[in-house]
Amino acid sequence: MQSDLNPAIADTARTHDGPIETDAVIVGAGPVGLFQVFELGLLEIKAHIIDSLAYPGGQCIELYPDKPIYDIPAVPVCTGKELTDALLKQIEPFGATFHLGQEVTTVRKQDDGRFFVETSKGTRFLTKTVFIAGGVGSFQPRTLKVDGIEAFDGTQLHYRVRDPADFAGKNLVIVGGGDSALDWALNFAQDGPNKAESVILVHRRDGFRAAPASVAKMKALCEAYEMQFIVGQVTGFETRDGRLAQVKVTGADGVTRVVPLDMLLVFFGLSPKLGPIAEWGLGLDRKQITVDTEKFETTTPGIFAVGDINTYPGKKKLILSGFHEAALAAFGAAPYVFPEKRILLQYTTTSPKLHKVLGVESPVFD
Repeated sequence: MQSDLNPAIADTARTHDGPIETDAVIVGAGPVGLFQVFELGLLEIKAHIIDSLAYPGGQCIELYPDKPIYDIPAVPVCTGKELTDALLKQIEPFGATFHLGQEVTTVRKQDDGRFFVETSKGTRFLTKTVFIAGGVGSFQPRTLKVDGIEAFDGTQLHYRVRDPADFAGKNLVIVGGGDSALDWALNFAQDGPNKAESVILVHRRDGFRAAPASVAKMKALCEAYEMQFIVGQVTGFETRDGRLAQVKVTGADGVTRVVPLDMLLVFFGLSPKLGPIAEWGLGLDRKQITVDTEKFETTTPGIFAVGDINTYPGKKKLILSGFHEAALAAFGAAPYVFPEKRILLQYTTTSPKLHKVLGVESPVFD
């Protein structure tokens, strides 16, 4: 699901004759990468932000845009989309430039201490600092291993739900046994604007990796003939007029059943890939980037790693931990950007300078 971007902070990449010169390049536009823009902005450090997805939000938007998050400080509950939208609103004063739908392929230290950064689309940068906020890497769906079925990928075969309305009124076969498969099966089987004509859930066994409440609700809907559950695996398919018309589901009993459909949704989970980051010469521990806990700097001075992609003793993979790391990383980067400037800790509540940076009026205290 895509976040509704303010046009002012949508993909603002432009064609440049030479490399874009900047203070900071942030790799990853998930919640921690977006908050990194904010923390850098308070220190008047200008940033460009790059993400392989076509929209900001990272894992929050890609995996659970509509699921509630309960552990953001002072926010009792919000969805992944709401959190992303709020962060985008928060960073508006800093005018960060977004380069979306592209992956960083090259990071190379220059003789002058800056870094040359290039993306898969040929966008080039010369930057004083680099912040890696790529979560656990780029997510790639685990695909259905049936010869030839990839021809329908993006038309009738889907590994993610971008817009639930696309599936309303359709005959759906949903494959998988985790939360995503159960959640979408329930979403499309129950009354609502996105209700499907029919929903058949297929899983290789009768046990699930999903929340017990979701499994119970699914079984209740099956008993009420609102949906159907089949134990088995998709082993083949048949077409009609060039379209996917039905899939073959082979059960544990060896019997193959033919199941008609309009759309096939497969949720086998997402596999994180570290990608080109693994080739950048940074210290790694089990495919995570090692950092110190003072500045969250990597083994390469001037390159920082925040959020789920880093590791250190006591690391906890929480969004709020990533926010803390982003704050300290910003202060750690300041000497590279402003080597002659003394950086003081100021508070957004009382600092006229920060109020000016944020574009707000300084309050008058009696």
